[in-house]
Amino acid sequence: MRIILLCGGSGKRLWPLSNEIRSKVFLRLLKSEAGARESMIERICRQLNEVGLLQSTCIVTHHSQVEITRNYDGEYIPILAEPYKRGTFTAIAYAVSYLHEKLQVDPNETICVLPVNTYADTVFFRLLLRFPDVLLHSKAALALLGTKPTFPSNQFGYIVPVLPKGNDDFSFIHQFIEKPDEQTACHLIEHHAMWNCGVFAFPLKFMLTLLKDKGHPTQVENWLGIYGHLANTSFDREVVEQTQSAVVMGYDGYWNDLGSWIALSGHFEKKVMGSGRISADSSNSHLINELPYHIEIIGVSDLMVAASFDGILIANKDKANQIKDRLEHVPRIPMYEEKRWGFYRVLNYWKDETGIEVMIKQVKLIHGKYTSYHRHLERQEIVTIVTGSAEILMEGKLYKLQAGDVLQIPTGTKHGIKAVTDLELMEVVLCEDLAKEDIIRFSMMW
Repeated sequence: MRIILLCGGSGKRLWPLSNEIRSKVFLRLLKSEAGARESMIERICRQLNEVGLLQSTCIVTHHSQVEITRNYDGEYIPILAEPYKRGTFTAIAYAVSYLHEKLQVDPNETICVLPVNTYADTVFFRLLLRFPDVLLHSKAALALLGTKPTFPSNQFGYIVPVLPKGNDDFSFIHQFIEKPDEQTACHLIEHHAMWNCGVFAFPLKFMLTLLKDKGHPTQVENWLGIYGHLANTSFDREVVEQTQSAVVMGYDGYWNDLGSWIALSGHFEKKVMGSGRISADSSNSHLINELPYHIEIIGVSDLMVAASFDGILIANKDKANQIKDRLEHVPRIPMYEEKRWGFYRVLNYWKDETGIEVMIKQVKLIHGKYTSYHRHLERQEIVTIVTGSAEILMEGKLYKLQAGDVLQIPTGTKHGIKAVTDLELMEVVLCEDLAKEDIIRFSMMW
């Protein structure tokens, strides 16, 4: 069996800690079994490894999140970079093409797809190992995983099964209901409906045939060539709801979709993370502060306060999910980004009187790590070394810089930075449109 792990996200649900680069799955907010804090992606990779499935896993994510994904999942899991965000159907189709063409996976092999923010006990992941047998014995084209609802939620999809007849392993599916109101959810639960865990399994040949029937390619390069012209569509709508022969396996353990502050805060080890305090009469309130400024919460209950360089959220927990809609039309430049070589923070940003955008960044590189060898088509950079030693390769010439040294990198100049020691630098970026992606990468020269 092969696992396709859907990663990434827009970074809106858990704003301001999450942004377009550091989405919710990379936030180290969950308590690990070892007592430290771990992210959603670290947790799910650990659990997949415990049941022997990590070595057969590949991850699909947007190309802007490839570096941060690699920071969290190690060096050995294939990461497929999407050139555009086009929904779960396109992501899965791209991954299926990769498995078929590049890895030469047997068409009869079972493919299992699951979202990276799946939060469940390890027994949940052991249950995935039963998918091949369920598909074989049911002769269904598609198998899903559902769990018994604990309350009538309007935030989850529901699977209405045809009640099994003498078979406890699976049931054929009668109907899908997506995020009903609470009254309808109560009615569905009375008829044995399950929450849809967002996990799908199918034989590889099923998706290859479906793609050909829909006129889609099954080659990686062909997919990449048309990505920009594709609609944003979900696998549920394009495949699951259109497949007549589908079954569901039931799961009785703990499961949750940690897609909101109210869901995630229930798993925090502490009420306060970072600099700040919550008064004793502020019940069920949480504070996460990544800023170097102290925050006090006094006499306010059911509050979620999150502060980072991207902004500050102060919300009633029941209303915090509205942040996604409120950010819909707000232009955002990520103020914090993790890289395979370290991280950077945006300290200031403005437009001067001529319309030129100016950004000042604090950049930290880990000893021995280096950026890619690249150039920017429309932006100029001025680098000042604050602490440590650096080697900067610029148009094939090597510059050795120490604390206090300054180097200008003109527009269009090939360059890369290597940290000889742990390195901190300040970078001033000048550009007419900083939101425009204009980077071109080359083979590394170190």
